[in-house]
Amino acid sequence: MTIRLAWPDVGAEEAAAVAEVLESGQLTMGPKVVEFEEAIARACGVEHAAAVSSGTAALHLALLALGIGEGDEVIVPAYTFPATANVALLAGARPVLVDVDPETMNLDLGRVYDAVTSRTRAVLAVHLFGRPLDWEELQNAVPPDVHLVEDAAGALGARWRGMPCGGLGVLGCLSFHPRKIVTTGEGGAVTTGSEELDTAVRRLRHHGIEPQGEFEIAAPGLNYRLPDLLCAIGTPQLRRLGELLATRAGLAAAYEERLAGVVETPAAAEGDTHGWQAYVVRSDRRDAALAALRAAGIQAQIGTYALHRLAAYREQGSFPGADRAFEQALALPFHSRLSETDLDRVTEVLTVYR
Repeated sequence: MTIRLAWPDVGAEEAAAVAEVLESGQLTMGPKVVEFEEAIARACGVEHAAAVSSGTAALHLALLALGIGEGDEVIVPAYTFPATANVALLAGARPVLVDVDPETMNLDLGRVYDAVTSRTRAVLAVHLFGRPLDWEELQNAVPPDVHLVEDAAGALGARWRGMPCGGLGVLGCLSFHPRKIVTTGEGGAVTTGSEELDTAVRRLRHHGIEPQGEFEIAAPGLNYRLPDLLCAIGTPQLRRLGELLATRAGLAAAYEERLAGVVETPAAAEGDTHGWQAYVVRSDRRDAALAALRAAGIQAQIGTYALHRLAAYREQGSFPGADRAFEQALALPFHSRLSETDLDRVTEVLTVYR
């Protein structure tokens, strides 16, 4: 029997919420959007959250709301999902790759300082796989006029020194893809403590139409809205966020017990809370282990991508930390339907490649 990589925590409550929306006849831009946004804002400890169509849309809107464009530079980790760099290019800016620490797989903050130039407008700071980035060290690495934008796509529920990820930066960007702890199928959100930036995001996600007053478009926007149908799926999960995170933390502990000494297992820094978007281990024999897992009917995947190995980003030099992370990282099955037997099957395969 196949062991799946991921399985969303959805069921009868989500189905009932969707049925309620269908019965109402208001499928988009209705009360479920507002309810979902309020729940996101509470979870991230901010005043504002705007639901959007994807995590990529959230990142794109964050840069546009800050006015980032032609001639600007945006610092991006060299090891991350490509959307983080893509949005900088799509906004007209230049993504500047900075290497990562292969142990944490987050930005190597010692290298961020050297990457800042007079054109640097923002850092897209990723909490990769749910491990919080050291926010104080990042703040110390850049001038105060450089915007710190969180790519918290995998970090809903994570905390840096007790403070929620998604609420640390001038803007935070979330994803609700099915592999995330809370899912709407596809979807995302932009969080902020700034009413001005929230208004800009809401304008940009809805064709550029002014959020209040008479119909007016001062500058063109996009259609990055998230419908009520999908918000209805996400809201019950947000109510159970603590429970969902505890379940994933328990799975992570069960893996840690089995895999200690077999592969390098993930963890947050002392005093931080991991968001456990995925369970990504590191192995010098990653490719062989990945092939063996798949041959045994166990879905597994590489961690994510070394951007400088992609054609769009090859001209920025070498990034040994990103290379090492890319070659070692292995995402294991990670969801609430995993049994003890499933975990034992995964361990049995990996033990051969210790």
